[in-house]
Amino acid sequence: MLTLAYCRVSTEEQAEEGFSIEGQADKLRAYSALRDLGQVTVISDPGLSGKNMERPGLQQLLAAVEAGHVSHVIVWRLDRLSRNLGDLILLADKLGELGIALHSVSENLDLSSASGRMFYNILGTFAQFFREQLAENVKMGNDRAVKEGRWINRPKTGYDLVEGALVANEDADRIREIFRLRASGFSYRTIESETGITYSTVRNILESRIYLGEVLHNDQWFPGRHEPIVTEQEFHAAHRGFGKGVTRSKDVLSGRVRCGLCTKRMAVAQNGKGSMFYKCRHRGEGCRQPARSTKGLARAAVLGLTLVGQDERLQLAIRKQLASSGPLVPTTTSRRRGISPAVTLAKLADDRRKLLELFYADRISAEGFQEEERRLCKAIEGARLHAADEQHEERAKSDLELRFEQVAAILKSLDIEDVWRTADDSEKRVLVEELVEWVTIFPDHLEVTMSGTPALNVLYSEVGLMGSDFVGVGGGT
Repeated sequence: MLTLAYCRVSTEEQAEEGFSIEGQADKLRAYSALRDLGQVTVISDPGLSGKNMERPGLQQLLAAVEAGHVSHVIVWRLDRLSRNLGDLILLADKLGELGIALHSVSENLDLSSASGRMFYNILGTFAQFFREQLAENVKMGNDRAVKEGRWINRPKTGYDLVEGALVANEDADRIREIFRLRASGFSYRTIESETGITYSTVRNILESRIYLGEVLHNDQWFPGRHEPIVTEQEFHAAHRGFGKGVTRSKDVLSGRVRCGLCTKRMAVAQNGKGSMFYKCRHRGEGCRQPARSTKGLARAAVLGLTLVGQDERLQLAIRKQLASSGPLVPTTTSRRRGISPAVTLAKLADDRRKLLELFYADRISAEGFQEEERRLCKAIEGARLHAADEQHEERAKSDLELRFEQVAAILKSLDIEDVWRTADDSEKRVLVEELVEWVTIFPDHLEVTMSGTPALNVLYSEVGLMGSDFVGVGGGT
């Protein structure tokens, strides 16, 4: 364990008092030798004010303290650490929590002695008062900021915090798209796939009134000063129409039928005789997808829902596929090689510890230390990002598996065919919105995708539709 001596002197003090860094260091070494504290490693901040904590030497000392390498810290006077009473109290409190003895030569402070501990307890009393006063000031400041319409938390997706004010960023268009898609009846999963924003974030965005220009404090919303991203009409449109009796389109599958050849959504059209069918928007413009009856596609959706709820072999196959599915985001180099981000972080932390030991033992120059420290910090940040990607990936996969189990449990308890037969259009739409992601049309078969499930192949003959002689993407089944 290390004994660190911290020295600081401002230019003015050095000129007026003639007490240099070297003079302080000699006194601190002598103090250590007198009390048998071991060899001293000197850290200094020459010519820097003690008005704040932004000093290279002090930050180096705190890094060593956090790493657990320090047993004693020696200073000439407590104000060498800081001239700010609040910072000084919190520094002393932190060292005490970590079991590190703080010694002040001029003030005869030694936390290993009874008088030193008594003085430290006095500092602790002030520390508690300082923290409580700080909490009160923060609360008062937050209350005032909210009354002024300012956002006091981390900015949400779609906004940046610029000089204390929320400013819409490049994600604002995606926010508007999320509200538009939800108002059109799309599920959270579909919106996730369309916008690239995760399921949980989509829900949080749609529930947040920050996009109406309001600010949140203590679970209440207040008028804000920032520009809204969506209008009141757009916000409320995204929250209505998901219950019984609300009609948004003529067909219950509207917005959930897409072409398997060009991947575009298909539109509802009429044949002039009262029959409704889905037609690819690019039909006649390069896409050869035949039109399909709305009734037949609805039967395909019902068949898919029935199979997921009642076919245990299919449920088992889906569970196996979800459990064995690969990463949901691109793999990093280290992960392709089988090295987890946690292992990488542990190794980098060990490398940093060894670098500190070399520096404290004067076996590496300050320039060499700084260069290697920058490299390690950059590598550690990269490893942390990889670890965050892995956690996000696992959460997304877990959410998908959980969603499947929820959907399967709901469908198992229902006679889907009977429910569909007796439900009106608005009730059918609610069922589709919550459980059906896509009905994808190929020339020779359909694919029905429910929330949390892979696509299920459905033959046209199974739902009373005629196949096509043209076989394109998707192939025969």
